[in-house]
Amino acid sequence: MDTFRSPARRTLLKSAAAASLAAAVPAITPPAASAAPARPAPSRPGAARLTLPSGLQTGDVTMDSAVLWSRASGEGRLHAVLHALDREGRRLTSSSRGRGKGRGQDSEPIVLRGPWATERTDFTARISATDLPSDTQYEVELFFEDENGKRGEVGVGRFGTAPGHRSDGAQSFVWTADTAGQGYGINPDVGGMFGYEAMRAVEPDFFLHAGDTIYADGPIEESIEEPDGTIWRNLVTDEVAKVAETLREFRGRHSYNLRDENIRALYAEVPVIATWDDHETTNNWWPGEVLEDDRYSVVDVDTLAARGRRAWQEYQPIADVRSLKPGTGFEPERIYRKISRGPALDVFVLDMRTHKGENTDGREQRATSMLGEEQLQWLLKGLRRSQATWKVILADLPLGIVVPDGEGQESIANAEDGAPLGRELELARLLSGIKSQRTRNVVFLTGDVHYCAAHHYSPERAAFTDFDPFWEFVAGPINAGSFGPNEMDGTFGPEVDFQKAGPAMGSPRDGKGQFFGRVEIAPDGEEFTVELIDATGEVQYTRTLTPQPR
Repeated sequence: MDTFRSPARRTLLKSAAAASLAAAVPAITPPAASAAPARPAPSRPGAARLTLPSGLQTGDVTMDSAVLWSRASGEGRLHAVLHALDREGRRLTSSSRGRGKGRGQDSEPIVLRGPWATERTDFTARISATDLPSDTQYEVELFFEDENGKRGEVGVGRFGTAPGHRSDGAQSFVWTADTAGQGYGINPDVGGMFGYEAMRAVEPDFFLHAGDTIYADGPIEESIEEPDGTIWRNLVTDEVAKVAETLREFRGRHSYNLRDENIRALYAEVPVIATWDDHETTNNWWPGEVLEDDRYSVVDVDTLAARGRRAWQEYQPIADVRSLKPGTGFEPERIYRKISRGPALDVFVLDMRTHKGENTDGREQRATSMLGEEQLQWLLKGLRRSQATWKVILADLPLGIVVPDGEGQESIANAEDGAPLGRELELARLLSGIKSQRTRNVVFLTGDVHYCAAHHYSPERAAFTDFDPFWEFVAGPINAGSFGPNEMDGTFGPEVDFQKAGPAMGSPRDGKGQFFGRVEIAPDGEEFTVELIDATGEVQYTRTLTPQPR
């Protein structure tokens, strides 16, 4: 195991600079609706004040912007108040040392008014704050007001903008995948989804969720028998009792996870950057698929995916307005996006579902789709233009791990070690493009397979050789059944530097088969240290990378 040397944590706050706010991000409403829809009809007199049944989130936080999210218990308008904090975590005031600037006045809070939350979005709403100063910590208060101006419950959270160009760029983050899978939901007997608390405990600057944020295809029952005969007891709701088919049931999956205190605590303190995978809809799906599953009355996967995608977008604090437009879920709006995290780091978030081809054996002579041409070109262009030291690609599916789907293949690898075929041809184009444009320091982070691993890819071991060596790190699950490790496909020359799995279909009960990754970026990006950690907080593996010159 490599020795880990923790770089000094970055200074969390510089004096706050002038800030302004953007218009509220539109909710998912018909095209004629505005960013702030008309006030709904008044509710009955004496109605209870609005609460926040799903807590609050911040997300897609960059050097100068953040998305603020919450969900109301009824119709109301989202409001936010941002307070800049000093180095000790106290609100800046006019008498504070190193006092900051608010909206033109010393240390004034930033006040934002967002859209109405209505049934159209399951009472979720988000606000986009822009022109924020970099490298600044904020305390944020989120609340809804009803049509009479009555303020509801106030939720309090924190987030920090990414380091700016005058900063050394040091920061840390965590990533994982696979939440509430294989029937393992919120179990109060074990402290709920405590893997999220383990991630919060390492004090990351942000959190990457690599997909399978829910398991829409996995019913959660009051109790299930674990492999050793122990009984696992779940908190249950009506929406999670069967496979999700209706929009209400998909939404219920997301709101279910947000009942967990560990998730809510992490999301209140740590900004989220998420992508989706298959279980947000159904297992191993692709566009155009028709299900052969007796549990479903709706067998058209495109119908299910449109509902699943809408619910996912409603519940995620994502910043790309294009991904929030109405439609079927397969139009120009998109999930893939770039999050700039300062001079040391850019994060490229992939969507490996929307453009995915059928799960064949993967041995076609022609290229078959995983990313699609538009996303592939976007990624290459973004990597080429990136000035950040490190370029992290968040992928919901692994690269060289064989992931069978019956007689077909779910991921990129086709279980043959020869020249690229099928989806591998698309990956070959990406890797050779990265090499030809001389993009350095690209790292892939992924999940999906329910174990953790570190893979080094090199042309000297590969059947396809037109690429530069790179690393892929895998983490998960965080509250789901464990299995693996899987076989590796040798086409791109992977070497397994480390892998660890829990027992087959193992329970999350003891946390030892649940995994997340932690990355620490040293000042000026001089080191990129990866740890793979189990849900008890025990570090299983460490690897420190150093940047290659441009």
